[in-house]
Amino acid sequence: MTGQVKNIVWQETKISREERYILNTHRSCLLWFTGLSGAGKSTLAIAVEKELHHYGIRSYVLDGDNIRHGLNNNLGFSPADRKENNRRIGEVSKLFVDAGMVTLAAFISPYREDRDMVCKLFPNDEFIEVFVKCPLEVCETRDPKGMYKKARKGEIQEFTGISAPYEEPLSPEIVIESNTQTLEQSVKQVIQYLKQNYYLDYIGRSEFDTM
Repeated sequence: MTGQVKNIVWQETKISREERYILNTHRSCLLWFTGLSGAGKSTLAIAVEKELHHYGIRSYVLDGDNIRHGLNNNLGFSPADRKENNRRIGEVSKLFVDAGMVTLAAFISPYREDRDMVCKLFPNDEFIEVFVKCPLEVCETRDPKGMYKKARKGEIQEFTGISAPYEEPLSPEIVIESNTQTLEQSVKQVIQYLKQNYYLDYIGRSEFDTM
């Protein structure tokens, strides 16, 4: 069971976080995109990663659906399974951040308690909560996978926003209003936050000066 493994010791490596920063010329962090299904979390995370890659920032997207194809394919959508889903992703994200990468995790993660659990895995400045805010009715009109229609018909149980709750973040670092902002504006907002808080300039990078 989780938390009951004994007789194991964390193996320290010989490369420090700062040495990875110097090699990469940027810091690492976790951008945790949360919001309703259809709000635009994955679309935004992928677009931000593309922009970061263009400027030589080492990054990787962990997407909710992708993770459930493999690592978390044994989990459902009950509150307990959602908590375990977020716990696993938090631990994987921690490894990515430790490796020096800007990690972008796009998950509905509807419960504040679960997001706080992930946040506690990181120093204060390494976890960045990005609330992709979008009214439920707008998300329903998008519905690219037809999930809301199925949920309304009762074909999908415990669907966030319909038969299961979504608890909005209380103090996210970034709020994206995806129903009024363009994708370009949203990407720029995230990049500007990273730039202004010195995630992208560890040893005097200048590429972002004009952004």
